[in-house]
Amino acid sequence: MTPERETAARERTPAGATAAGRPRALRLDQPRPPRRKVLPEWDPEAFGRLSERVARFIGTGRFLVWMTVVIVVWVAWNTLMPRDLRWDEYPFIFLTLVLSLQASYAAPLILLAQNRQDDRDRVNLEQDRRQSERSIADTEYLTREVAALRIGLGEVATRDWIRSELQDVVKELEERQNGHRDRAVFPAERSRGRDADDR
Repeated sequence: MTPERETAARERTPAGATAAGRPRALRLDQPRPPRRKVLPEWDPEAFGRLSERVARFIGTGRFLVWMTVVIVVWVAWNTLMPRDLRWDEYPFIFLTLVLSLQASYAAPLILLAQNRQDDRDRVNLEQDRRQSERSIADTEYLTREVAALRIGLGEVATRDWIRSELQDVVKELEERQNGHRDRAVFPAERSRGRDADDR
């Protein structure tokens, strides 16, 4: 290498860079660049909703009527029309192929709709279980509160108890008043007797 080329290479290479020719390693602190995807992408939620609509339609009488009409027209066309206008001769192989293709797509769509319904049922069951647990906890709490209130009411004066106590107090007061009257009457009589004796 000539001295001119060496100086040109030094000018191009920054100081301290020893692996200028090596590819840069992926940094762990930065997100990876998105890769190109080979398979087509779809929204699973939208596809699930579409499968449920198709499964609902397949499970209706309208679908059976339309399928029967199509099959009758197909068979009638391919048996009654002139030979050059028929596209599917008597064994109706193309009709069999169409029906088997329709069945091969209908079965997975129905299974997908059932799986989504099972997922919804599982979520609803979990929510119902949590609600039941909350209701049981609330019922137990209210039961404890009612028991505490009953215990507290055992110590609280009721109307009947207060009435009976007041009646007892009134009787006592009446007895005392009657006793005071007797005492007040008897000493006066005694004093009159003494006065008569003294005379």
